[in-house]
Amino acid sequence: MQQAARKQVVIYTDGACSGNPGPGGWGAILEYKGHRKEMSGYMHATTNNRMEVLAAISALGALNEPCDVTLYSDSTYLVKAFNEHWIDNWQRRGWKTSSGQPVENQDLWFSLTLLTKKHNVRFVWVKGHASNPGNNRCDELAREAIAEYRRINGLD
Repeated sequence: MQQAARKQVVIYTDGACSGNPGPGGWGAILEYKGHRKEMSGYMHATTNNRMEVLAAISALGALNEPCDVTLYSDSTYLVKAFNEHWIDNWQRRGWKTSSGQPVENQDLWFSLTLLTKKHNVRFVWVKGHASNPGNNRCDELAREAIAEYRRINGLD
């Protein structure tokens, strides 16, 4: 019996921080067969890199079944971790960098690697703040999330 083809999903993600570290936000857009879902969130004290990875985790985690995903990000940190096999090397070395230091953001990388085992994910780098409408909208979502955090916490 032939297995049904997986759904083809396009995801755009971005993360932002107001200060690094500082309040952070992330944004994601999921697209499937003409449907579009926008997501965003914020964290109190975080870094831009954590928000970039959290955006990917949140988007992939929102998928209800295994999918073939093309994930667009302006984060070289995120894209190179998979496309240049940093993740594989970190895992092989017990979550240590090539210099023997602990990999930063291990908690997020661990969660993301579990999701990439569920979904077939192709990571594609796009230039930030340029001509990619999906990435630009994710940047807006991330910044709106930071503004919401600041408003809720009386930081404006």
